[in-house]
Amino acid sequence: MAEDLSSMYHVRGVVKWFDPTRGYGFVVADEGGADILLHVNVLRNFGQSSVADGARIEILTHQTDRGVQAVEIVKISPPEREESMGLADFAEIDPAILRSSPLQPARVKWFDKGKGFGFANVFGLAEDVFLHVEVLRQSGLADLQPGEALAMRVIDGKRGRMAAEVQAWEAALGNEVDDAP
Repeated sequence: MAEDLSSMYHVRGVVKWFDPTRGYGFVVADEGGADILLHVNVLRNFGQSSVADGARIEILTHQTDRGVQAVEIVKISPPEREESMGLADFAEIDPAILRSSPLQPARVKWFDKGKGFGFANVFGLAEDVFLHVEVLRQSGLADLQPGEALAMRVIDGKRGRMAAEVQAWEAALGNEVDDAP
C-alpha cells in the first residue's frame, strides 16, 4: 500500500544511533517528540552507507501507521567534538596543511569497524591508504563497505599513507575533487 507523502515535514535533529548491519537507526528531533526511523535506503539515496552517532542531520519526514520516518536526507554534519581530540598521527601536522590537501577519489578496499581501521585505494594508484575509524567519525561516517566510493584527503603519516579526512563520494561532489596524481 502506498504511503501518503503529501504531509512531509522538514526536521533538524541528531542521529541517536545507526546500525548498518540492522539497516536502520533513529533520529531525535531538535523540537522533541518520538524518535524518527532512519532506514539505510534513505541514507544510501543520500550517498552514504552509514552515519556517525551524534551527527547533526536535516531530513524530510512523514507520518506512517508505525510512526515518523525519514524519507529524504537534506544535510548531514559530523558530530561536534573537542578541538583537542584527534589522532596522534596528526598532532605534529599543521591543520592548514591537512585542510589544504586535495580531495582525491578513492574506493574502499576493506574496513572492519570492530578493529577500528581499514584500507582504501586512490583511483589510479596501487598503494593502500590507511583509514582509521576516528577519521570516519570526524567526517560524519561510522562504517564503510568494500567497493564504496569516497573522496579522501591523504597525507604521508608516521606509518605511511593515511586518510586525514573522508567524505562520501556524493557529498564530496559539491566540493572540488581532484584527479589522482
